[in-house]
Amino acid sequence: MTRQFAGVFPPLTTPFSGDEVDTGKFKENIKKYNRFDLAGYAILGSTGENVFLSDEESLKLVEAAKEAALPGHKIIVGTARESTKATLEFSNKMATLGANAALVRTPSYYKPRMSRDVLKRHYVTLADSARLPIIIYHFPQLTGISVESELVLELAGHPNIIGIKDSSGNLALLGEVVPQVKPSFCFLIGSGSVFLAGLELGACGGILALADAAPGPCSRLYKLFLDGKKEEALRLQYDLIPLSKSLTQIHGIPGIKYALDLLGFYGGSPRPPLMPLEEKEKAGIALLLQKNGLLS
Repeated sequence: MTRQFAGVFPPLTTPFSGDEVDTGKFKENIKKYNRFDLAGYAILGSTGENVFLSDEESLKLVEAAKEAALPGHKIIVGTARESTKATLEFSNKMATLGANAALVRTPSYYKPRMSRDVLKRHYVTLADSARLPIIIYHFPQLTGISVESELVLELAGHPNIIGIKDSSGNLALLGEVVPQVKPSFCFLIGSGSVFLAGLELGACGGILALADAAPGPCSRLYKLFLDGKKEEALRLQYDLIPLSKSLTQIHGIPGIKYALDLLGFYGGSPRPPLMPLEEKEKAGIALLLQKNGLLS
């Protein structure tokens, strides 16, 4: 059975002009990404500063993505809200705009109450009534909530829960889940530093912030893996790890946006309270892009 969401998906950043969402720049970025061998795009994820966006802004970005993406590119949309009701309503709005899947992070504001049973009911309720497939979004470093493998396995049995994006970097979860789920269930890696290792263990692809700045190398790594060129794939993975660490673990969204500016995309500034990089932080990113052949 084909896994619907195999391949590389950049989690797109949100361009701002001043403090306003710039859908024109957003579409220009997507048209540049269309030149690469990507499976589609993730919109309104953590890298897209989704928690800083209003519903109206979010709707405009998804509409813009559908207009700019190539036919056949899948659009995964972050739809999580803290309540089950609001998440379901927003997910179904995304379905009417043509989104292909809802990426739903764990609710986290009331952390002490987010037990296994609460999380299970949340995801099952969504999956029962959502008009598009659900992808679990596991990012415990941000949410403080972990989804254990036993719960993932239970949720994977639901016909409308079709995958998980795991940004924990803990490959043990992948190793515990993949051998026991149906072949169509798609495990998406969320860390560029362990992308190849994840593919080797059975992941179907990745939603990689690294792919925002390195879409060509990330898609090439995926193809090298599919073609069985393991040594070449391993060398490329080693080359990409310092860049991935710099952009995601050290500098985050301000670093990714600065890299985009250097690469001819529109990055711009993050929305406050996030701040742009300081001048002393920029040189290291430029050097890493150059080392990976991304800057002349």
